[in-house]
Amino acid sequence: MQPRDLSDHVAYEAGRGIEEVARELGRDPSEFVKLASNENPHGPSPAAVVALREAASSVSSYPKAAHADLTAAVADRWSVTDEQIWLANGGDGALDYLHRATIDPDDTILVPNPGFAYYGMSARFHHGDVREYALEREDDFEQTAETVLDAYDGDRIVFLTSPHNPSGSTIPLADIERIADETDEETLIVVDEAYGEFADRESAVALVEGEGGFDARDDVAVLRTFSKAYGLAGVRLGYAVVPDEWADAYTRVNTPFAASELACRAGLAAIDDDGHVSRTVETTENSRAYMREHIDAHVWESEGNFVLVDVGDASSVAEAMQSRGVIVRDCSSFGLPGCIRITCGTDDETERAVETLNEVLADLDSEDADTTSAEVTDT
Repeated sequence: MQPRDLSDHVAYEAGRGIEEVARELGRDPSEFVKLASNENPHGPSPAAVVALREAASSVSSYPKAAHADLTAAVADRWSVTDEQIWLANGGDGALDYLHRATIDPDDTILVPNPGFAYYGMSARFHHGDVREYALEREDDFEQTAETVLDAYDGDRIVFLTSPHNPSGSTIPLADIERIADETDEETLIVVDEAYGEFADRESAVALVEGEGGFDARDDVAVLRTFSKAYGLAGVRLGYAVVPDEWADAYTRVNTPFAASELACRAGLAAIDDDGHVSRTVETTENSRAYMREHIDAHVWESEGNFVLVDVGDASSVAEAMQSRGVIVRDCSSFGLPGCIRITCGTDDETERAVETLNEVLADLDSEDADTTSAEVTDT
């Protein structure tokens, strides 16, 4: 007995954790700082930590009330109905629900390249196929309606990532509206805003609810998460904001109790912890600016809580930085073997990352110069 043919599926490569790296290198975890997974440098919302402690004794019960309460709180935050909020086990869980509600066998989705691998993974789990549109490095990963529409071919779902991972670029709402206007009636535009709190942009929820001069649409959905700005990556909590016409589909596609008691209680506390979010966003803005100013390599403009850096040989640089105690993301898995991604950390973490990267780049340049000199001498 074997599983079905999974040969066209790829494994998701998560950023490596401090404990994992420390064990592998035989070193103390305290020697390392992790800036590889776009986690919150200030940790979880303090209010959420209190809520988690208080909720621990109630985890023997199913989270029906907490689930309903969090749904209502999120709906109130976005001025939509409760039925338009699809809570899930992380943003990727909400993505799964949208695929369940949308994809028939052999339908295609259109995704950015480079981009989040789980878009395609989830589509294939649901017997769909994947097509790509390119965000070009030479164009600074600019996202435009033309880029998407030129690649579009009747796909069932079009994914937009704003801010985009790993580049940090965004797409204007007017372009999203144009994409929705110029694609088929049965095409859903999904805007992944996992890093939305860090961007100086209005959310695409405006297109769903019909605000800011936009008409309410039935062909746009938005993904959001508590993992980043709220610091709740470890409890796995995200949601989709869907058109009102999609309300009934949730009960037919979601898993029983789509978010846990602990996740819902943490989310209820975190959603009102505006101070923690503001502090996180301010730290991110400072970190992005510092890295762009002080890194001795090209750093792309970013509206996420990370920056993408052109280092020439991502694997060598990431490995050298890791050996010096700074864990960053080698973007070879994104199809960018010349780039690393660095999460925005605290002031101290950011300064250490910049200093370490600049030292590594200088050492590699010196090695290249020595090699070139030796080759010339041999000649």
